[in-house]
Amino acid sequence: MFCFQCEQTTKGEGCTKIGVCGKQPDVAALQDLLIYAQKGLSLVAVEGRKAEVVDPAVDKFTNEAIFSTLTNVDFDPDRFVALISEAVQLREALKEKVRTGGGKAAFSGDVTNFTPAGSLDAMVAQGEKVAINADPDMDPDILGLRELLIYGLKGVAAYADHARILGQEDDQVYAFVHEAMAATLNPDLSVDDYVGLVLKCGEINLRAMELLDAGNTGTYGHPVPTKVPLGARQGKAILVSGHDLKDLELLLQQTEGKGINIYTHGEMLPCHGYPELKKYSHFYGHYGTAWQNQKKEFAQFPGAILMTTNCIQKPKETYQENIFTTGLVGWPGVTHVADKNFTPIIEKALKLPGFTEDTDGKEVTVGFGHNAVLGVAPQIIDAVKNKAIRHFFLVGGCDGAKPGRDYYTKFVEQVPEDCVVLTLACGKFRFFDKDLGDIGGIPRLLDVGQCNDAYSAIKIASALADAFDCGVNDLPLSMIISWYEQKACAILLSLLHLGIKDIRLGPTLPAFITPNVLDVLVNNFNIMPIGTPEEDLKAILG
Repeated sequence: MFCFQCEQTTKGEGCTKIGVCGKQPDVAALQDLLIYAQKGLSLVAVEGRKAEVVDPAVDKFTNEAIFSTLTNVDFDPDRFVALISEAVQLREALKEKVRTGGGKAAFSGDVTNFTPAGSLDAMVAQGEKVAINADPDMDPDILGLRELLIYGLKGVAAYADHARILGQEDDQVYAFVHEAMAATLNPDLSVDDYVGLVLKCGEINLRAMELLDAGNTGTYGHPVPTKVPLGARQGKAILVSGHDLKDLELLLQQTEGKGINIYTHGEMLPCHGYPELKKYSHFYGHYGTAWQNQKKEFAQFPGAILMTTNCIQKPKETYQENIFTTGLVGWPGVTHVADKNFTPIIEKALKLPGFTEDTDGKEVTVGFGHNAVLGVAPQIIDAVKNKAIRHFFLVGGCDGAKPGRDYYTKFVEQVPEDCVVLTLACGKFRFFDKDLGDIGGIPRLLDVGQCNDAYSAIKIASALADAFDCGVNDLPLSMIISWYEQKACAILLSLLHLGIKDIRLGPTLPAFITPNVLDVLVNNFNIMPIGTPEEDLKAILG
């Protein structure tokens, strides 16, 4: 196997024996084969659109298939066998529809004609032949940019799939995903061509996040500042981790009146701020943090656990029977609930002890999305003009288990008292419970939300720039970004598409970014690696 799509990849170069994330070589090969199959399907879909032939089932499958290969989503080989077969079936059916519609439906080359082998082992062998590094003669800059594009598309697919579940779709998103996947098959694309595509990917990801924001706020209301207890309430318990608001809502509905308290974990914390979710009296609090302590937290949780979408480390056999997955998430040996009937997890929670007593803990405040923050924009603007607020720092992104991420904790701890920290995504769990106080009633630590709520942060920054009649790059705002997986890649591309400069990225730079490509990013956007908190704060604030 070879995989270098995440920040924790072995030696900062690539995982070749087993993924740091726990991904096995057979799953890696099957994921590569699924991406290969999807490229063939996308090539046919591009020709279909030229003939005004668009298949919604193909668009839906494409996002789900690409999303399933994102780090820590699905590690069940049997499910990839099914997805690969479905990709080929949809490809052949779409060919016929395109042919009937008068479009090009005859293709040469293996990618649009290959047939999956008849056994799992044989399909693994097929996947190994189309792996990321299958062509040793490929220009490393082209390879890195091609994979950057694909990783950006994985983030787009995740956000677009979440948005679709909530009724928000835009054909330009589907069309670009197909266009970009098909483009990776073109051997004549130059470095400049790929740079253009990755920036376009950032533009499309911005649209996908906008759709998801509309889906979340249109369904559940705009988040409002809400205090969330970090302690526990006596009684049966279910812990929900991941990102999917719809699954949480369904679980809240199905557990109402059953004496089970619902807790969030990881990226589900911001859900407490949504009016249509917080109205449930048994939606209680937040348990644990995120990546760095996940296994320990899951092992100690006295109830059942529901994983939605992604962010799962391989559970230990001692407690994996208490874990259930939904949506695209899959691990061998873990029960998957495909039909959204959460009876199995409810029954498991009722059998487990739950919390035997109330425990007091800290409280954290969530709900500072763009609607809430812009509602007090005049107060913020006055604080800046009066020099009560000197600088804003957006400190957020992904979390991970590899050493070096304590940089973000130390950075926030050292931010001067006349500065405000906005944060989002699971990277905030390095410092989310810090009491930073306030500036004239404005909290110094503002939780904007999930990783997709980078859209909220962008809206906030754009509104402030308009208020001060300047560009976003001229604001007293610095972005200190942590990355781990491919949604972070998509968000970074969105920021670059918007022309945002001086982003500090860490803990390490992506292994797929070659020195030449890094030079392009530095020269055009002054993107840079993080240093030490002390050095970076001094460079920013002087």
